[in-house]
Amino acid sequence: MNKIASDNWPESWKTLEHGIRSGRYTDPEFARLEHERLWSNTWQAAARLDEIPETGDYTVYDIGHHSIMVVRVDENTVKAYHNACPHRGTALAEDAGSFEKCRIICPFHGWRWDLAGKNQYVLERQQFRDGNLKDEDVALKEVPVEIWAGFVFIYPGKNPSSFADFIAPVKQLTEDLAIGDMHHYWWKSVEVPANWKVAVEAFLEGYHVPATHPQLEKEGADFIFGDDVATPPPHYSHLDHLYETFEHGHGRFLGGEKTPMAGHVRVEGDPVDLMADRLNLLVEGMDAMVLAEDVALVRSLKGKPIPEGSSLGAEYMKALYETAAKQQRPMPKPEPQVLAQWGGEIFIFPNLMILPQAGNAMIYRVRPNGFDPNSCIFEIYSTKTLPAAEKPKRAEVQKMTDVHDPAQFLQIPRQDFANIPRIQKGLHTQGAKQIWLADYYEKIILNMHQEIDRYIKD
Repeated sequence: MNKIASDNWPESWKTLEHGIRSGRYTDPEFARLEHERLWSNTWQAAARLDEIPETGDYTVYDIGHHSIMVVRVDENTVKAYHNACPHRGTALAEDAGSFEKCRIICPFHGWRWDLAGKNQYVLERQQFRDGNLKDEDVALKEVPVEIWAGFVFIYPGKNPSSFADFIAPVKQLTEDLAIGDMHHYWWKSVEVPANWKVAVEAFLEGYHVPATHPQLEKEGADFIFGDDVATPPPHYSHLDHLYETFEHGHGRFLGGEKTPMAGHVRVEGDPVDLMADRLNLLVEGMDAMVLAEDVALVRSLKGKPIPEGSSLGAEYMKALYETAAKQQRPMPKPEPQVLAQWGGEIFIFPNLMILPQAGNAMIYRVRPNGFDPNSCIFEIYSTKTLPAAEKPKRAEVQKMTDVHDPAQFLQIPRQDFANIPRIQKGLHTQGAKQIWLADYYEKIILNMHQEIDRYIKD
C-alpha cells in the first residue's frame, strides 16, 4: 500500500473537532491502513476463558492478515500462536475444539507439537537444513497474551506495548463489577453489512434509545413520532447519563441516578410492578444483562414494607446480595460507584463493550470481516456469575445468518441491527461527506477516532 503522510490525508479521512468524515467508514484504502497499523499493533480480546476451559482446548481468532490460535496449555497457562505450520503454512486449527491427546498435528504432513509450542516430530527430518533442523527452528510462533477479567487479550504484532498501561484506565472499573467471575450463558455471531466502527458506535451512547427502542422510553418515543410538536419534550433518559473518556481510546457511560434498578419509575402505579415490568422488557428484548430470575426477585418484594430511610432500589439490592451470598455466587462490589455502573457501559478500545447489570453482563465484540470496509462480524455474549455448586459450561458460538429473524435475535438487537446497515448505506451517498457528533453524548465516539488516528498517522 502506498503510504500517505497524515498531513496529506484526503479530506474524507479526517477526524474533525465536532464530527467525522465519512470516508473513514467507506474507503478501502483507509480500511487497509487500519489493518496495517491498528489491528496489527493493539491489544484486543481474542477469546473468553470459557471458550477453552480444559487442557488441550483451542479457539481461533481471525483479524485481517492474522489468524491466531489460542490454546489452553494447562490449568494455569494459556498461550497463543500464529495459526500456521512453519513447514508450508497450513492452518493448524479451525474454529474451536480440542487437540486430541494434547498434540497439535499439521493435517498436511503430520508435523507435531506439544501444547507449549515445542516441536515433537518432523517427518523425514534429515531432509531439512542438511539434516540440522532443530526443534527451536520450527517451534510454533507465539503471540503475546494477557489474561484479564475472563478475557484472553492478544497482541498480533511485534514489540507489544504494555498491557498494564493499556488497560489501566478501565481496569478497576471492570474488576469491581466481577466481570472475570462471569461465565457463558449464550454467545451469538453474525455478519453485518456495515463498517466495524459504525457497529461499535451504535452502542457508545444512550442518545438513540427513544427512537430505536421506543418500548424502553415510551414518553420520548411518543413525542418523537407524535404530531404535537408544540408540547415541550419529555425528560429523556439520556439526559441523566454520565459520559467519560479515558486514555488509549477507552470510555464509559453510566445510567445515572434515575434508573429502574435504582427504583426510579415515572408512571403512577405500584412501584414493584412498574420496576419489574420495566426490567422485564430487557429480559424479553435481550435476555442478557437482565435475566428472568432478576425480575422474579423484584416481584418477590411485592407487599413487603419498605423500612424508613430505605427505598425500593435499596431493598432490591439487599435481596439480591442476600440471595447471592446463600448461593455463594460472586457479585460486584456493593459500593455506590460500582452499583452506579449498572445499566451503563464500559468501552475497551478498539472494539469491546461491556454492559453490566447485577451479576450479569452483556458483551459486544465487533471486528472487520476480512478487508471489506462494508462488512463486520458482530458478536453478542451473555454472561453471568454462577452459584458455587454450578459448573461453568464451555462457551460455543451460535453462528446466526439473519439479523432480522426473530428466531435468531430478540427485539432489542433486531432494532439495533435495523439501523446499522442503513447508516452504512447513508455514509456512501454524496450527501453524507461528514457526520456530526454531540459534544457530550457522543464524546466516546470522537475519543475512539482520535485514538485510531494515533495508531495510523505517519
